[in-house]
Amino acid sequence: MAANKTALVLGVGPLQGLGAALAQRFATEGLRVFIAGRSPDRLAKVADAIAAKGGSVIPVVVDATVEADVVKLFNEAVADGEDLQIAAYNVDSNWSAPLLQTDLDMFTALWKQNSLGAFLFGREAAKYMQVQRHGTIIFTGATASLRAKPPFTAFAVAKAGVRALAQGMAREFGPQGIHVVHAVIDGVIDGERSRGQFARFVTAKGQDGLLQLEAIAETYWQLHLQHPSAWTHEIDLRPYKEPF
Repeated sequence: MAANKTALVLGVGPLQGLGAALAQRFATEGLRVFIAGRSPDRLAKVADAIAAKGGSVIPVVVDATVEADVVKLFNEAVADGEDLQIAAYNVDSNWSAPLLQTDLDMFTALWKQNSLGAFLFGREAAKYMQVQRHGTIIFTGATASLRAKPPFTAFAVAKAGVRALAQGMAREFGPQGIHVVHAVIDGVIDGERSRGQFARFVTAKGQDGLLQLEAIAETYWQLHLQHPSAWTHEIDLRPYKEPF
């Protein structure tokens, strides 16, 4: 009997968020989707929404910075010999502070939730996909992955680490059939987080001024479908109105 085709998304938060949109897009293609994050309530809402549309979904409470949690997540996702098609790391912890107001706890937390979590996730994904000789690993990056700008210097350090990890993994595992992608989100995503925290900014951006969740999710899916003779390693996504 053929193995179930599975996708795994770590960093699933609000229903109107990128993690949820990715999970819904993958489920639409018939993949069994494991969604992971720290909030049981949020995971339950996302799982219910996916199931209501006929998708197969399993929520798992995970702290991306805890090695045992991440290892357990992947063990559960492939426990029945599933074919792990896609693994998306979507954790995006971000706080702003001028450098002299950035204490050790803040810097360490940002590094752990972005860089360390991405390392643990990427390592476990590669471990299983290496046996399969195929699969797609996608890391969600940010403008800060490419350039540091105060008051987000600590965040930029953490996101640059994710980019470096993705580059190293692409070179190491690409020849083994594993497609590793770093997706730079260069702009503000139109979701619950932005509308709750930056309502005036969202209004000022106007129509088509924000990245749409479904559009990003569609791009991730198309990256997965790419032929290995023409793989994309890094891609930047931004609204056409966004200066760069």
